[in-house]
Amino acid sequence: MAQEDVFKKLVSHCKEYGFVFPSSDIYDGLGAVYDYGQMGVELKNNIKKYWWDSMVLLHENIVGIDSAIFMHPTIWKASGHVDAFNDPLIDNKDSKKRYRADVLIEEQLAKYDDKINKEVAKAAKRFGESFDEAQFRSTNGRVLEYQAKRDALHTRFATALNDGNLEELRQIIIDEEIVCPISGTKNWTEVRQFNLMFSTEMGSTSEGAMKVYLRPETAQGIFVNYLNVQKTGRMKVPFGIAQIGKAFRNEIVARQFIFRMREFEQMEMQF
Repeated sequence: MAQEDVFKKLVSHCKEYGFVFPSSDIYDGLGAVYDYGQMGVELKNNIKKYWWDSMVLLHENIVGIDSAIFMHPTIWKASGHVDAFNDPLIDNKDSKKRYRADVLIEEQLAKYDDKINKEVAKAAKRFGESFDEAQFRSTNGRVLEYQAKRDALHTRFATALNDGNLEELRQIIIDEEIVCPISGTKNWTEVRQFNLMFSTEMGSTSEGAMKVYLRPETAQGIFVNYLNVQKTGRMKVPFGIAQIGKAFRNEIVARQFIFRMREFEQMEMQF
């Protein structure tokens, strides 16, 4: 059975047996947001309790905190999240759909892998027990051609990501002739950076409101409380601080069930 079919069965099972429900399901749902049902919440609470007991209660030099979701916006500026917590996005002008440029290229890499694996599978079926896969991969002309294209694309992609070169990411998409899955066209916009943090305003009036963010991770609450914990708990270095709490990320490509959600919980310990 294909991996996608297994994944669909897993998602269906989770809903049918009360583990995970799509949020706002009676109103057509809300993308990448899920509710834990009667079975799911018990499972989740058991995991959290086991993690907390093993991480905090069994260690004398690890303590726990529970910091607020809202934090001063300067914290996220200092940590680099305001300027660098971004995804590279590209729009298709015909379908009006938005995609992560890096995901489009990763899918192209996967297509090369699929082509190579299909060639290997056909050869294995043809030669039977006498088939030497390693030798076939290193000598077959078509496999070598696909592998060379894949390696060249991977090197170019990695360099562009490391350099933050958005123009190169778009050029890779054009050179590889990657099309929009919906419109089937290659009419792409420029690649732009999109910040993943949810923002809101805090204040009694719109004029005096301060822009704040829903935290994208729980670690910052640990870092800013480091001295408070050290002084009040008389902790000696080295020591750890653990936390379980909600985090929020405005994912653009969020299609992997509960493995890539916009609202989720993290269990984290900083030592």
